[in-house]
Amino acid sequence: MARHEKSETPVNALTEKQAKADHARLQAQIAEHDRRYYQDDAPTVSDAAYDALRQRYNAIETRFPQLRTLESLTQRVGATPSARFAKVRHAVPMLSLDNAFAESDVVDFVGRIRRFLRLGEKR
Repeated sequence: MARHEKSETPVNALTEKQAKADHARLQAQIAEHDRRYYQDDAPTVSDAAYDALRQRYNAIETRFPQLRTLESLTQRVGATPSARFAKVRHAVPMLSLDNAFAESDVVDFVGRIRRFLRLGEKR
């Protein structure tokens, strides 16, 4: 099972050679997780672990823009969903929690929902 290692070299300390290897490793891991999630409906890592992989991949491409190509994961969104998933049309727009890593992120999200629904501020 692939996961984000806390002992990894910080992106700002990577050499270009290390960045290239880490970028390729992350691209393969993320592509596999995308397949498991979108095609198999059987994810094997938590959302937080997946997000950590994506954030490191993005940070590497930001620091080493020469690694960004047309095939880079930063140039596309997700993967083709399984044909087993039915399409659903929502009557109202869906709001997303996005990447919440702290209580303040959730509080901000609830505030956005309350404003969208015109419920006013929480008392």
